[in-house]
This record gives sequence, C-alpha cells and structure tokens, in this order.
Amino acid sequence: MALRDTTLPEPSGPVPPVIGPYGTAPPLDPADRGRLLAGAHHDPHALLGAHPVPGGIAFRALRPFARRVGVVVGGERHDLVSEGDGLFSGVLDLPEIPEYRLIVAYEEGERETEDPYRFLPALGDTDLHLIGEGRHEQVWRALGAEPMSHQGVTGTRFTVWAPNARGVRVAGDFTHWDGTAFPMRSLGSSGVWELFLPGIGEGARYKFEIHSRYGQRFLKADPMARRTEEPPATASVVTASHHTWGDGEWMRGRGAVPVHEAPFSVYEVHLPSWRPGLSYRELADVLPAYVRDLGFTHVELMPVAEHPYGPSWGYQITGFYAPTARLGSPDDFRYLVDALHRAGVGVILDWVPAHFPKDDWALARFDGDPLYEPGDARRAEHPDWGTYTFDFARTEVRNFLVANAVYWCEEFHIDGLRVDAVASMLYLDYSRDSGQWEPNVYGGREDLAAVAFLQEMNATVYRRCPGVVTIAEESTAWGGVTRPTDTGGLGFGFKWNMGWMHDSLEYMGHEPVHRRHHHHEMTFSMVYAYSENYVLPISHDEVVHGKRSLVSKMPGDWWQRRAGLRAYLGFMWAHPGKQLLFMGQEFAQGGEWSQKDGPEWWLLDDGYHSAGDHRGVRDLVRDLNARYLGTPALWQRDTDPAGFSWVRVDAADDNVLAFLRLDAGGAPLLAVSNFSPVVRHDYALAVPEGAGAWQEVLNTDDARYGGSGVTGTGPVEPVDGAVRITLPPLATVWLTPDAPSLP
Repeated sequence: MALRDTTLPEPSGPVPPVIGPYGTAPPLDPADRGRLLAGAHHDPHALLGAHPVPGGIAFRALRPFARRVGVVVGGERHDLVSEGDGLFSGVLDLPEIPEYRLIVAYEEGERETEDPYRFLPALGDTDLHLIGEGRHEQVWRALGAEPMSHQGVTGTRFTVWAPNARGVRVAGDFTHWDGTAFPMRSLGSSGVWELFLPGIGEGARYKFEIHSRYGQRFLKADPMARRTEEPPATASVVTASHHTWGDGEWMRGRGAVPVHEAPFSVYEVHLPSWRPGLSYRELADVLPAYVRDLGFTHVELMPVAEHPYGPSWGYQITGFYAPTARLGSPDDFRYLVDALHRAGVGVILDWVPAHFPKDDWALARFDGDPLYEPGDARRAEHPDWGTYTFDFARTEVRNFLVANAVYWCEEFHIDGLRVDAVASMLYLDYSRDSGQWEPNVYGGREDLAAVAFLQEMNATVYRRCPGVVTIAEESTAWGGVTRPTDTGGLGFGFKWNMGWMHDSLEYMGHEPVHRRHHHHEMTFSMVYAYSENYVLPISHDEVVHGKRSLVSKMPGDWWQRRAGLRAYLGFMWAHPGKQLLFMGQEFAQGGEWSQKDGPEWWLLDDGYHSAGDHRGVRDLVRDLNARYLGTPALWQRDTDPAGFSWVRVDAADDNVLAFLRLDAGGAPLLAVSNFSPVVRHDYALAVPEGAGAWQEVLNTDDARYGGSGVTGTGPVEPVDGAVRITLPPLATVWLTPDAPSLP
C-alpha cells in the first residue's frame, strides 16, 4: 500500500472556468484545488458535490482514473467536463439542488452511484460534544466505520479522531487503496473527520490516509475498528453484529450475589493454543463442556483483542475494539461467549490499557504527532517492552480506553476484565532511572493521571454493567486497589495476590527437609489477606520462559512431584481468596506452555503409560471445585477476617499448616496441609467446641488421585477440644463436622 509523493503542487495560475451543459462552473481557487488533490483540505464538501451558483447548480466530482463522469437528474444524464486530475464539473440550469446520482465511466465499464458529497454530516452535535469532553461512554458508536442508512441511502459512515492532521481520506479495497476520491471533512474543533460513503457495506476493507501537518502521507488502521483482517494483513474491516444472544438467564442473574461473596474459580485459557486450530465456533463446541465438567465458575480468555504477533500473550494490541480475526469474526466470538454463559460459565477478558506497540500502521504517532502517547518522549516510551504508554492525561485518550472497557462488557457480554500491568501505569518512575522521569505536582512518583483513569474506568464499568468485576494485576503494595473510588481507592473488584503466589511457589520449590526454614513463606499471606480482595493466581506467567510447569516446580521423584502439586492445590483452594489456574496445570503437564502445541493433551490418552497419573490430578481439580462450590465456608467470607482462624500456624518442624474457614452462619471447614513426605499419625488439631464428629471430605492423597491412599476411616470425635487424625504424606486434607456428599 505504498503511496506516491504528496507534496502540495505549486499553483499554476487561475484554472479556466468549465463550460457545462447550461453554463460555466466557477473555477476552484488554486490553493483549494491543490489541497484537495493532495488530501490536505479540511472541507472537501465545500468544493465537491452540488452547490448553487449564478445561473443554476454547479456539480463537481473527484473521480481519479475515470474516463467520463455525468450527473443523472430525473432520469436524464448530463455529462460533466473534465478539469484534469480526476476533477469533473458543470452547471445545470436548476432552481435548487435536486436529487441526483453520478454515473462514472472507467475503462472496464460504467456504473451509477450516489455522490458522497451531497450528504450532511452523519455524526451529531451531541456525539461531538461528548467526544470533546472525553465523556462518550459508547464512543465506538460515534467513531470508526458504522454501516447505516443516512438520508434514506445505505452505506457506511467513516469517522476518525485525528486533530493534528491537515487532511484525512478513506482508502480501501473499493478504491484500490488510493484515497484520492474520498477526502473527509473536519468537524470543527473536535478533531473528528467524517465521510458517509454510500454503497459501502460489511466486509469492505479500509484504512485512513492521513496527511500530516509536516506534509507526510501514510495509511493507518482504524483505532476504533471492530473487525480486522487476519494478521499479518493489517486493514480494518467494516462490520456489524447479527448475533442473537441466548444468555438472558445468565445476564439477569450474574449480579445477584456480590462477586467477593460468591464462588469464583477461574480457568485461564490461551484461546489459540488451547486446542490449536479451532475457531471461536469450534471452541464453543468443546470449551464450555470441559470447563463445566471440571467445575470452574469462570474462564479467563487471552489473547482476544487484535495483535500483530501470534506466538504471544497478545499484550501488544493494535486493535483494541476488534477480537482477533485469527479465530473468526466478532459474531463468532460472541457465539463463544454465549455458549459459555449458557453452560453456566462466566467470561473474563485480559485487558491491556497500559501500553501499545509502535507499528507504523497502528496507533503510534497516529496523525503524524504523538496523539495516543504523551508528547514527552521520556513518558511515552515504555522501557521494558519497547512500546508506547498511553497519555492518560488527555481526555480523548482516556475516553478511548474507558469506552473500550465498556465496549467489551456491553457488546460481548464479558463478565470481568483482568487489567494487565497496573503497576506500570501507577508509577512515573516504573523501570526508569533517575533523570528519566519527572515527579508529579506534589513531588511524588505516582502517576496521578493514570490513577484518575483507573478510577474513572472502574466507576464507569460498575455503573453501566451490573455484575461485571474488574481485576488488577498489581504487583506492588499500592494501598486501596480494591477500595471504592469514592473513598480514594482505585475501585477494582479484585487484585491478583502476587505476594502469595511468589511466596508459596518459593516454599514449594524447596526440598521438604528444608521447608522448616521457609515456613513463614506460607503463613505471611495471612498478615495482609484482608487488605484487598484477592485472587490467588497460578497464571500463564508462571509456566513459561524457563519457570517450568507447576508440577515441575515440585522437588523429588515423579510421585513426590505429583503429590506436592496435589497438596498445593488443596492448600490453594482452601486459602482465603479466589483462585485461578492456567490451562494444562489441571492435569499436571510436565512441559512449559507452547503456543504452537498447546496443552499436552496426549498425556491423558489411554495409550500413554502414565495417563492415570495425569487423570488423577485432573480428577482432584474436579473434586476441589465441586467441594468448593458446595462449601460456602470456602468463599462466602473471603474478605472477612472472621471467616478464618489458624489451628496450627507454628508447626514449621512438621511442615504442617492447619486453619479453619467459616461461612456466614459459622459452619466450619478444617484444612490441613502436610508438606512433608512423612505420614503423621495421631496428629492433634484444635477444633470448635460443639461441632460434633469430624470427617474427611477431601484428601489429596486419595488413591483415586494417584496418592498413597492414607485416608481417614470415619468420623473423629473431639477429645478435650481437639481431634487426632492421621496426616497423609505430601497431602492436604479437608474435614467438616457433617461431611455432606459431593454435589
């Protein structure tokens, strides 16, 4: 799509008037003519189309490569005269501007078409006002490519925000990627450019041809594109939704219980590699059933927004409003979300408002100047990722991102947004050395504009989308991440507990004989467990780049590694906070994640000699979720300190941890983890008085899961306020007083 040189032509003197069928068309001012042909005119509608002149109505059209252009009025054709450079004009002796069409003859034939320059703006003053204020919460309905009927004619309205551009044109497969014929008009101080193109509909590929104030001309993908070509192609695609939703019951009920008081067990999925080669619709046939069978309440999907590099997490986004075309259309993605909802599974989307890549066809220096990124290069450059950061202080940029969060929730029925790299947004000095950043107005290192953006985003999403939850990946000790915005917090619903993840994995990586010296790594999380609303994440980040899979982090032989994994999962599911597990870890795959190959599903095949070992871990995850869902003590008071109490916190020499979880009515569950390979008989644990006999409801050492089968033999009555039980090796045991059957 290379473009020819576009420096403005030197005026060559007055252009002679054109004699039309009934009179003379006034010549264009040479400067206007030059800017129009160069794509640098702010108001092409004033030059093209039909306008009253002395003696009638003047018509002027810009049709490069046309052999002839005529005007059809009342069924009668009137040829216009060529002015050169693709301009045709003439005057008809008419009292007012009529209904008319153009007839354009090319070498391959002629066609009759509407004139785009006879239409009024298809974007209203209210939209422009809200865009200018940065308060258009559905800005995707105002900007981008919108198929519509305008003044009784079907076509597509193209709009784009490019306030520094001298001119903008629409180029597409319908113009052979030459934008000359379709310059857009500037809608005043809003910085928005607009053009309604009759006859252009869904499936048309397009870009915006920007003429910068420096005289450069280049093609840019639409920042608001709701569909894109499949990478590595980069064009935007005109689209509209025709999906009929079938998830009404889910949508009506999803906000009935506050999410922090409800079960929340997340299966994290890298969509392109979960079952490599499957489309959104093909995934809808298998993913909901798999997740529901294992008992997870939610899936977290990545990467969804369009991105240029396939073998990645998709965190360098070039299409913030477009589901990746690698797996299908936007309606295909809606179909997948719908299928998950109808299976009773919520959908969380990985969302990345912290930065964007420098690809020259996307957001970077969009209109020739820094626009979405700050003008200060020190702030614009993200030192870790080779990307640009967003200019959170600019109202239109903040609006672009806030509306994007709303867009995914409203247009795709997304139930949650996991916000990536929040820490990199909050601190001006994030990954920057002295001299590479400037303090805020108070002398601090907090990015006040980013804070305001996150507060606005959270407040807007929670107001507009009941039942939706936002989740911060925030790796520092920033206070109030999940505190409401009206009390100064950031307003997230949950925060990933990165401290718990790092500490617990560090502990589990030690040989059991050394764990006594690291006991605090498993208990420290309870010091701050109620400072925020937490999710416990064993995410994609922990099973790549040499970190090894979860089971491979465990020390010992194959049996001990699996036992350690099972014990760890039992501990994780019982610990205060919601839980998240990345795909493949639910059946103890040994290799790191591979974008090409996906999870090692073959480990579960009948023909594989150790298939039973992997199925055992998967069966445990299924039972953990089933018991979790049926035990309010494990989720109802996740954010309430009264819902937890230690039973054994100081048994470092034994590698034992034991605690109680209590539901809103006080019904208890006792969780005991023995992270030693030694069976501990007659182990005393204090329990609440009056609870009655206690019995195992889950034991990760059960033979069904691949364990050694050291299990309880029946209800255990407390003696002197304590029960004495046998602790299996490298195992977690859950006990309750009443031992209900699994749901």
